[in-house]
Amino acid sequence: MKVMLSPQATKIYNLVENTIEETTSVFSDNSTSYVNISDYVEVQIQEKSDAQTTKATLQWLHIAIANSKRWLLGIYHMIKGKHLQNYVHELCDKLNRRCFGNRLFNRISILLARFRITKIF
Repeated sequence: MKVMLSPQATKIYNLVENTIEETTSVFSDNSTSYVNISDYVEVQIQEKSDAQTTKATLQWLHIAIANSKRWLLGIYHMIKGKHLQNYVHELCDKLNRRCFGNRLFNRISILLARFRITKIF
């Protein structure tokens, strides 16, 4: 995830061009800010956000956004704008770690070995 201070189309296209591979499929709502993302990626699927798509198609996106807001407001009461990207990185790390399950120890061991970390405390 990347923090964007304004949803202007030119900033979105620049972000997509610099961070997303051309072979990617993008699933988005029907916002006019990113109508032409299909010029930068292989497939762009757009859904109009209404009651049905909110319940079925975009349900997990809305859950992730709601959980993110609760997490940020619950733990970090005074978020400074210059540190917001760091908080977003931490949130992504926590969301990704949920999928590791019992492989979390192996993942941490590999990271420690890769960065030659000998002491963790």
